[in-house]
Amino acid sequence: MDVNGVVAEGFEPVRDAFVGNFEARGDRGAAVTVYRDGHRVVDLWAGTKDVDGTAPWQRDTAQIVRSATKGVAAAALLLLAERGELDLDAPVGEYWPEYKAAGKERTLVWHLLAHRAGVPVLDRPLTPAQAADPVRGAEAVAAQAPAWEPGTDHGYHAQTYSWLTGELVRRVTGRSIGEWIADEIAGPVGADLWVGLPAGEAARVGRVAQSEAPAADAGALRVRPKRSVSEAYADPGSLTRRAFAAITPMPDENDPAYRAAVLPASNGIATADGLARFYASLIGELDGGTRLFAPGTVEPARTERSSGPDRVLVVSTRFGLGYMLHGSASPLLSDGSFGHPGRGGALGFADPASGIAFGYVTNSFRKSVTADPRAQALVRAVRTALS
Repeated sequence: MDVNGVVAEGFEPVRDAFVGNFEARGDRGAAVTVYRDGHRVVDLWAGTKDVDGTAPWQRDTAQIVRSATKGVAAAALLLLAERGELDLDAPVGEYWPEYKAAGKERTLVWHLLAHRAGVPVLDRPLTPAQAADPVRGAEAVAAQAPAWEPGTDHGYHAQTYSWLTGELVRRVTGRSIGEWIADEIAGPVGADLWVGLPAGEAARVGRVAQSEAPAADAGALRVRPKRSVSEAYADPGSLTRRAFAAITPMPDENDPAYRAAVLPASNGIATADGLARFYASLIGELDGGTRLFAPGTVEPARTERSSGPDRVLVVSTRFGLGYMLHGSASPLLSDGSFGHPGRGGALGFADPASGIAFGYVTNSFRKSVTADPRAQALVRAVRTALS
């Protein structure tokens, strides 16, 4: 495998694991970047830009990162709170009066971030075209009756997180969340990431597809799902199936119209460096970029707000304010890590104790939701490099 890029001395295990992802775990095109204390220590890429093509992956190749976008959206709300423009303990209806409908008047802003709002599903799913209309999406989620009393339990808001966070940012700032992220996050940090892909960047983005893990990867890295999980995904009436089907049919992720839409739950596009650089900016000073979070914002972001059996994902999950926390469902670097995976592949996170920020993107998606074997191999290699 022809791997491009560099690793700093001591981080060679990450390169070895990256090669292993192509040789044993079926990656077709991917990149990984790691920062330590604001400095880039790993920057690797290999394979093809398109999952079904032959053009080589370049250093600036970007890919859709699915739910890894949620961590970027969370930063928008936390930064607005840090600046005094948004109160995380206030009712959502204080900013968005229409949201108080159908028994949601006691929903607090932080409930949205911690997946406690109780609206992971839509009784009337949206088509991809309707989902791309922020007004239509906001109206749908505002009218939706909660599946449980808001604040009393948690369940992953796989798709509805787009309109919950996006509309709140629009009500507070007057800008779309995609515009706000471009102006206040990606630009100051110098990160190649977008929620709503500009037409001028489209040529950099590769085609993605679902793929099966190779038979050779049938060892310890592949975990057979529990029967309860498999049954939940198979049952059309379950919260699990309905949450992921809030947009029906499933959008074509290679469609330029979908990539240009602003859906901060699912359609962010980033380079590995952009994702890692974003997380590096949350926890410290950054070479050539702005630190985003004040130290006092990092702790609330990674303080556990939800834990235990997830009513949507069925397995036990842990969430801070918009971020998944280290645990069995989404292993990160250490107990203090916070970040977000993208279903079937991508992963971004920060670990304040070690100063590590991590980004992995791929064009080949798997069935895994939160713990992709390729990303996990790279995380273990980072842990080895630090030991």
